[in-house]
Amino acid sequence: MAVNFRSIFEVTRAEWLAGLGLSEAEIPDVVIMEGSWWRAERQKLRLAQLTEVRELDFPDIFWGRHGDKKVVFCMAYGAPRAVEVSQMFAQLGCKLVIQIGTCGGLQSHLAPGDLIIPDVIRCEDGVAEHYVQGDTVNADPVWVARAKDALEMLNRRVHVGPHVTFSSLFAETVEMYEGWHRDGLLSVEMEAATSIAAAAKFGVPGVAMVVVWDELTAGRRFMDPMTPDALRDLETSNDAVFAAALSLTEDVT
Repeated sequence: MAVNFRSIFEVTRAEWLAGLGLSEAEIPDVVIMEGSWWRAERQKLRLAQLTEVRELDFPDIFWGRHGDKKVVFCMAYGAPRAVEVSQMFAQLGCKLVIQIGTCGGLQSHLAPGDLIIPDVIRCEDGVAEHYVQGDTVNADPVWVARAKDALEMLNRRVHVGPHVTFSSLFAETVEMYEGWHRDGLLSVEMEAATSIAAAAKFGVPGVAMVVVWDELTAGRRFMDPMTPDALRDLETSNDAVFAAALSLTEDVT
């Protein structure tokens, strides 16, 4: 019997639009993804800041507007989910992919609530390697600069530098942390390389803004207690990354 394999890369534009329940005129300008366990809470907060919100025919992907810009938002936790959303909409021709979320700080000068904007991201997520040559992917430098400006206008502490995306925080080891620390990487999380690499394959710029939660150099993980001031900084920055993402949306042309 003859076989006829077909890759997801061969799905046509018309098929994606039909599957998503989108018209050509509704293709988003910007895609914003957030990696978080707190899906219901974050999703409610984020969608409340958009208008004309509706869930698309693919579940947990929401379309809305911010001013005159069309926005897709998705709580995309981990590389396998992030790549789906980034690839679909980059292939359709969105203009910018933004990844937000939280991360573990790999350098001792980082504190909860600090903001990391990765410029060069090491791909250890198991997915980005299929979209780029080599073991790193670069965030778009123009959008990195704009993201930094947007966050600093919100009075946040911002660090731009190298970062690593890994496949699962449960599989991270002390030896990994020590190696990443020695290599000068600022932080680690689970989606940024994936989202940016998939977008880049289709010529779409991408940028990430992630909030330091875990103080890995001090052995403090997300389940460990935080001071009231640190918790306040963390929550303020979690709000700031979405505000900055909306600000970047306004700059898209």
